[in-house]
This record gives sequence, C-alpha cells and structure tokens, in this order.
Amino acid sequence: MSASDSMPIRRPDESTTGAPDIFAEDIFIAASAIVSSGESVTTFLVIIDPTCIALSALLRYPNESIKGLLRIREQVDEKMRLRAEPVEDIRLRKNMTIRELCENYLRSGGFTAKKLGVAVEIMREMLSDPSARVFLSFPACIIATGTRGVIRDMVKKEMVDVIVTTCGTVDHDLARVWKRYYHGDFLMDDRELHRKGINRLGNILVPNDSYGLILEKKLQPMLEDIYSQGINNCSVRELVHEIGKRVEDENSILHWTSKKNIPVFIPGPTDGSFGAQIWSFRQTHPKFVIDVLKDENELADIVFSTKKAGALMIGGGISKHHVIWWNQFRDGLDWAVYLTTAEEWDGSLSGARCREAISWGKIKERAREVTVEGDATITLPILIGALL
Repeated sequence: MSASDSMPIRRPDESTTGAPDIFAEDIFIAASAIVSSGESVTTFLVIIDPTCIALSALLRYPNESIKGLLRIREQVDEKMRLRAEPVEDIRLRKNMTIRELCENYLRSGGFTAKKLGVAVEIMREMLSDPSARVFLSFPACIIATGTRGVIRDMVKKEMVDVIVTTCGTVDHDLARVWKRYYHGDFLMDDRELHRKGINRLGNILVPNDSYGLILEKKLQPMLEDIYSQGINNCSVRELVHEIGKRVEDENSILHWTSKKNIPVFIPGPTDGSFGAQIWSFRQTHPKFVIDVLKDENELADIVFSTKKAGALMIGGGISKHHVIWWNQFRDGLDWAVYLTTAEEWDGSLSGARCREAISWGKIKERAREVTVEGDATITLPILIGALL
C-alpha cells in the first residue's frame, strides 16, 4: 500500500484523539514492522496521538526509510528523557496527612500506589469542575463494613450527585440502623454458623435477627405509611427517597441521600431483602406498583442534561455497568476512577478496565481515567481521605 492509498494523516493541529503517547521502542518496532511488510508508516498515525514527537518526525521523513526511522527513534528517545519524571522515595513522617501520603504515592512511580495517587488527582479535578456531575456506583457488601461511613460522608459532604447501587445496600444500611453486625473471620465454620442462625459475609457476621427479621419488622410499617399517603405508583428511586425520609439515624446513607436530595438508583431492586419486602407488601396491596422504567426516564434526563460527567465506580456488576451504559448516550464519561479486585482475563464486566469501556464509547477517548486494583475497604478511605 502506498502513502496515497493509506488512511489520511491527521496533522497535529487536527488531533481528535486523547490516546496516550507511545514509547520510543513501541513506535520504532511498529513502524519498522510496517515498512518491512511494504505498508506505509502513515497507516498507523490515526491510532496514535499526532502531537507526539514521533509523528511529527514521521511527517518530516516522507520517504519512510529505515534511516528515517532511526532518526525518529533518536528524537523520541531524547524527548522521553526530557519529559520522564524520576522515581522518588516515599518519605513517611509523624502526623503525615492522607493527602501528603497520596502525593508521595503519586511521585513513587509504582505500582498500585502510583495509580491511587493518579485517582486522587482525577477525583480532585472532577470535583472542582462546577459543570461536572459525579456518579457513584458501589456494591452492597462494603455497606456491611465500616466503609459504609465513607460512602455516608461522601453523601453528607455532597461529593456525589447520583448514586447507582444494588438492593443489598438498602438492606445493610437499614439493618445497621436498627441492629448490629459483628466481627468474624473468613475461616469460621459455616455449618456451625448456619445452625446458630448467623450469616457470614466475608469476615462480617450478620445474625438473622440483624437482617431479614428486623427489616421485615421495620419496613412493612414504613411501606404502609407511604401507601397511606397515596404513593402507590412510584419509581424505585422515589420509594428509596421516601424510606430515607423516615430514617432518623444520621449514620444511615439513606437518611443523608433523602436529606441532600441525591437520587439513588437500584437497577436490580428485587434482588435482596428490601425487594422481598416490597413483594410481600404487594401481596396484600395489589395496587402498589413499582415502575422501574420511571427510574430509567429520570436517569435519561440526568444524563442528557449533563455537560460533563465523571464517575467513581467501586466494584463491578450491575451498578458499574448502569453508570457507563447510560453515559455512552452522551458519548461517554469525561472522568473515570474504577476500584476493583477482579481480573480481566475472564471477560467479566467487573474485571474490565476503564480502557475497555473506551472501545464501547462508555468512556471518552480523551477522558482522564484510571483503574486501581485493590480491596475498596482499603483504597476508598485513602482516596476520599486525601480529598477532604
């Protein structure tokens, strides 16, 4: 293929891609392979940031010879030496703040510590932009732990605008308003626990009377009160808001989402004790209807009225996907921070890194994004603590 047959070259002032610069070795190997196969080097320009010095050099050497490629490599090597940041040691000291620790992480160069430092930078940029709307997604399991307090404080401080989560979040948040959960261990005898009426969630113990039993006792009267006020055809978001209004405990996430008028969307509302209580109530109140499409209409209104969108996504599953799914209709998120323990080799949504969502248009090509591997009960408090 000749240069004239290749895909058009985008000059530096015509760049529309936000792809990262490619290192010298990668560029040299790729370009050499293309030349060796008889293809035009310019065929790969469209997938690389044309503001990179390598592309500028390629444009100055139209004959695309190996000699020209060697000169390109020399220039790129020099450019990388000039722009590379040196690795710095983490310097711990007494009374060091979380923010200072994360700044040290950022300068440390590796490995996940650097990613967490980048996440702090992205979140700070996202939160400081007045035109940004911040989405938060998370699974229910962390609400069974003390990490619930981090989510609650994010809501209380109005660090988020929209929450997408699972049915279990309502379960654990409300159950812990009225009863206690307890410390356990991953290696406890689960058969013995079952015989004692104790459920194990990781290394958290949830007695039966701290979960399903108390939720039934408390939620049924709440639903009756809501129904008696003429609210008998509502969205899940509206129902959660009404329940939050009736929770007076300031440790509760739902108390604060209702008080701050922050919408909580639950795309799988029947998958938990909360959903079971709704179903049970419906058996004796057949006119009580939950319209999940009303939630989708409201989400659509939010997404299409958003100038810039960012997301902090904790864990995967339906919560994460619902955030990126809806944001693809506005051409993707502008910022994305993803905390996960999942691997990507199994093709799961939970394991998929932010870069995969870019291919779907769910995160913009130019977006600032990072995936931070690690247990969110560790990474989330550090991330949010650095922003306070």
